[in-house]
Amino acid sequence: MSNTIAIIGCGWLGLPLAKEFIKENFTIKGSTTSPEKINLLKKEGIEPYLIKLNEGEIEGSIHEFLKNVDTIIINVPPRLRGVSKENYVSKMHLLHSEIKRTTIKNVVFISSTSVYGDIDGEVTEKTIPEPATESGKQLIVSENIFKNDSDLKVSIIRFGGLVSEDRHPVTMLSKKDNLSNGNMPINLIHRNDCTLIIKSVIKNCWWDTIINGVYPYHPKKQDYYKKEAIKRNLKAPKYEPNSSEKGKIIVSEFLINHKKFKFLTSIRN
Repeated sequence: MSNTIAIIGCGWLGLPLAKEFIKENFTIKGSTTSPEKINLLKKEGIEPYLIKLNEGEIEGSIHEFLKNVDTIIINVPPRLRGVSKENYVSKMHLLHSEIKRTTIKNVVFISSTSVYGDIDGEVTEKTIPEPATESGKQLIVSENIFKNDSDLKVSIIRFGGLVSEDRHPVTMLSKKDNLSNGNMPINLIHRNDCTLIIKSVIKNCWWDTIINGVYPYHPKKQDYYKKEAIKRNLKAPKYEPNSSEKGKIIVSEFLINHKKFKFLTSIRN
């Protein structure tokens, strides 16, 4: 196992992840698209690089960033909301081509449970994805760019909704009325557990696998978010009554049943 890891995307998840690896004496190369964040990464002991993935080119010193690295963590979500929608798949093809020119053998690709689409019932890693959104569709194609490369050891981590002390879906939901899907279950995970899962994959060599990363707690959205809003002194979101909804429960089967993984941070009310 190499002691140098490249994290492409040192933001909300990537930065605390880098700090965790540094505590354990890993050398971390980290990328950002913001020039003002370069000094912040330096102060945290990260070797910083200003890199931007575009559809037609990669801006920045991508060759230096990937040099002498054995493992890369790809933590770049699709940006498909709003007016300026991108071709995420093109960006991942470019990154894959650059990786192929290096000594990198291990890839952790951070994906999303959105690839499963609108499936009802329990969903495990063996469930065949049926993405319904453009983001989910581009993610599943991008996963396969790396997974189908037999020269690489690739682990795909599909995280559920991401939460932390400073980030929670209820903040936005509290401003809305007439929401649908109130009877559907939540599928969330705390950032602390995201970092622990990624660290476990690399340190324990959990390669060539797909991993669902969701905390095993799935109350109805309308019940959960109402309690979360009350805790934060926010207006509770209002859901339309609909008893026919089912929704999906994402089961972290690989972690819980195969690796006896213990989640660090509860998301229970």
